[in-house]
Amino acid sequence: MKMTFRWYGLSDSVPLEFIRQIPGMSGVVTAVYDVAPGKEWSVRSVDELKSACSAAGLEMEVIESVPVHEDIKLGRGRRDEYIEAYKTNIRRLGQAGVKVICYNFMPVFDWVRTVLNKQNADGSYSLAYRDDDIKKLDPSNLSLPGWDESYSKEQLSELLAAYKEVSHEKLFENYVYFLKQIIPVCEENGVKMAVHPDDPPWDLFGLPRIVSTEQDLDRLFAAVPSKANGLTLCTGSLGAGRPDLPKLAAKYAAAGRIHFAHLRNIEFSAEHDFAETAHLSCCGSLDMYAIVKALVDNGFDGYVRPDHGRNIWGESGKPGYGLYDRALGAAYLNGLFEAAEKQR
Repeated sequence: MKMTFRWYGLSDSVPLEFIRQIPGMSGVVTAVYDVAPGKEWSVRSVDELKSACSAAGLEMEVIESVPVHEDIKLGRGRRDEYIEAYKTNIRRLGQAGVKVICYNFMPVFDWVRTVLNKQNADGSYSLAYRDDDIKKLDPSNLSLPGWDESYSKEQLSELLAAYKEVSHEKLFENYVYFLKQIIPVCEENGVKMAVHPDDPPWDLFGLPRIVSTEQDLDRLFAAVPSKANGLTLCTGSLGAGRPDLPKLAAKYAAAGRIHFAHLRNIEFSAEHDFAETAHLSCCGSLDMYAIVKALVDNGFDGYVRPDHGRNIWGESGKPGYGLYDRALGAAYLNGLFEAAEKQR
């Protein structure tokens, strides 16, 4: 297992030298953030990222993410053009030593929260999701916490209208088409794709989501059997659907499908309501030790990062991505992995 840390490039409020000081930290998970989906990342931009990481004594073996253009998801006429650009990015990342690309296939919106600064009893602040708040929103005129507003209102309205013609089955067909184009390139370049599950794992605003359940994952891996077609096991995203997470971790680790893991805890307050908590099992609804033990016992040897943290100790900045709580999470997770490995 290699412990990693999400880093948003030179504009990140958390500098690489601080990340390097976290015990057991091997590298960072990052991306080129100033290039639009469907465009090629320059060799220079990739090399500059890697050089910055190497200078800080950190590896850059996981990219999160290379976004998938909406035309690929919709199956529009220019999708092959955008897929070719995606292939180029895979080749360039492979040449730079990248081993895993974390990505998602969620239409329009990726992760969604309704509250970015829920105040907890201990005075910390965390991300939360309230389903009733989502149901009150007009998707064509959104002001959604955490959403980066990648589209103008006109573009968003056009996309939402286009997706009305896309069923779950059609989206899955478009997804398989994409994977069958890129996976051979991954195999040639020593890169593995690790899809991030839908977050949260249910349809939103009438948009289909197709990477939400165990059944979805089984179907995906059956359609594209290559081991380069794998999973980012995100305990918070999958966990929001309340499956048996240790069972899923064991199943997909044993099958060699988990290339990356986002490990965080959440606490349920209603069927579709949850808040993110500190990483410890006792702080939320998930048994983090059971999940880690299932990974270790079934041969997982991929990359891990502590997922969203709370804002604690007066820290401000990008919600979910401060230094302190994620560093605490990394230390806790390293302890769980050490204990599980020594008990094998």
